[in-house]
Amino acid sequence: MPHLHLKSFHTLPFPVTHDGVRFDGIAHNVGRDDEKLIAAHCEGRDFFLLLKTQTGKFLLKADKLTRPSPTFYVKKALKAYVAAAGLEVLAGNVDDAPTNPHLNDRNALWNIRDFAERFPTDKPVRIEVGFGSGRHLLHQAKQHPDRRFIGIEIHKPSIEQVLKQINIAGLDNLLLLDYDARLFLELVPSNLVERIYVHFPVPWDKKPHRRVISPDFVGESIRALAPGGKLELRTDSDNYFAYSFETFMQLSNNHVEIFKNRRIEVSSKYEDRWRRMEKNIYDIVMHNEASSPPLALDGTFDFDTADRFDETRLASLSGRTLRFNGGFVHFERFYRFDDGRFMFRLSMGPFERPEHLYLTLGDAPAYFPTPPVRTKTTLEAHRQLQKALHG
Repeated sequence: MPHLHLKSFHTLPFPVTHDGVRFDGIAHNVGRDDEKLIAAHCEGRDFFLLLKTQTGKFLLKADKLTRPSPTFYVKKALKAYVAAAGLEVLAGNVDDAPTNPHLNDRNALWNIRDFAERFPTDKPVRIEVGFGSGRHLLHQAKQHPDRRFIGIEIHKPSIEQVLKQINIAGLDNLLLLDYDARLFLELVPSNLVERIYVHFPVPWDKKPHRRVISPDFVGESIRALAPGGKLELRTDSDNYFAYSFETFMQLSNNHVEIFKNRRIEVSSKYEDRWRRMEKNIYDIVMHNEASSPPLALDGTFDFDTADRFDETRLASLSGRTLRFNGGFVHFERFYRFDDGRFMFRLSMGPFERPEHLYLTLGDAPAYFPTPPVRTKTTLEAHRQLQKALHG
């Protein structure tokens, strides 16, 4: 990811704007002098730059939790801060090459708030989880212009590459999202989706709780799928196939097809390589035959804007974990802004797929960069969080 090694560092008179990037302040990690976060706003994207210091060395890069796609925003912010502060760069990987013209149009790249506020329902929907090179996703979108495709991926270079191809091909039926697919599925309207593709997910043999396929994911897929819709898993992992088959068999009523070494319309470069190696490829296709009730959730992620927060009370929460039935809230780190605001880095939600985000506490408390996905568990986590803030 983009980063710069600096000879020295100093702050700016916030807020300040340089080359179209606005810097709103700096957050100091309370208890750790080697980490600071700089709030940046670039072309509608809010994120942090992370400053790491150690024995006179300064490293400025994107904060992993909030870094936007494509990396253009981060590069622009890094260069803008260095220029505005007059800092000397010792080394780094941020060049002055012009932005790829095929990344100038980023209309196909949505964020989770876009989907939460206006989920596209104008066409039948198909979703691909972890699209990688995008070969399958792009092929499907080109072959079915009357369908709305949503590609979900967390690998930034893959997102940029597919965004370029969308713009080159002029596709208007394909949207991309940089987010955890397990969480995303929980806000998809019921009975809407025709297909959910999960092609060659990471097996996570040593961390099975991180697998995409799980009883909860299958349950949310059934709710989101229209009657006659399909969830299609494709994997080269014997262990993942066996685990997934067992997961599907836990359903009380299902229609599942199993294939071995089936040929499909388009394959990935990895699949081509595995076939040359004579490696087995498995497909599990689950057919949904049920109609689900509408998605209905009560509650908001609002805060009382009249809240005032005691620093001693807040600092005592740092490192603590609150557990409740089905989920938790973990106060990972505590920060203080120079303007008097405070901030927590949080993990919250269900144990097996928590969200990681920040909570800024000032005149208008808010989650950063966006609120959690609205689910029963995250709404309860929000309620528990509010109780903890006030004791």
